[in-house]
Amino acid sequence: MNSPQIKRESRAFFAKLGAHIALLRKTRGMTQAELARALKVSQQAVFAYELGDRRVSVLILTKLTKIFGVSMEELAEVTPPKRWHNQRLSPKAVRHAERLQRLSKTKQRFVIRIIDVLEQQLS
Repeated sequence: MNSPQIKRESRAFFAKLGAHIALLRKTRGMTQAELARALKVSQQAVFAYELGDRRVSVLILTKLTKIFGVSMEELAEVTPPKRWHNQRLSPKAVRHAERLQRLSKTKQRFVIRIIDVLEQQLS
């Protein structure tokens, strides 16, 4: 039998996790529909995960770590993602990142997909 305290803690955890998933998704310029396709779930499921209305299974957590390139611990601890400006980038890389930010969301997603494909081919 679950105590009310456990239920409250569980709801709070999944709400924080959902907000973190939304932040990671937006940071990578993904739509909910794109994340849903990558996870092989409905867009409504992604919406519910992000609101904390639906529990995220271990299988989905594993897929999220691969999609976002974070460890399970980083995802579960609900720590904010590292931003490019917090890391040591060359001046040229910073200029490229700033140019990317000025593009429309659609063009940003296109450029990010190209980078992701190149990264996969190089690893």
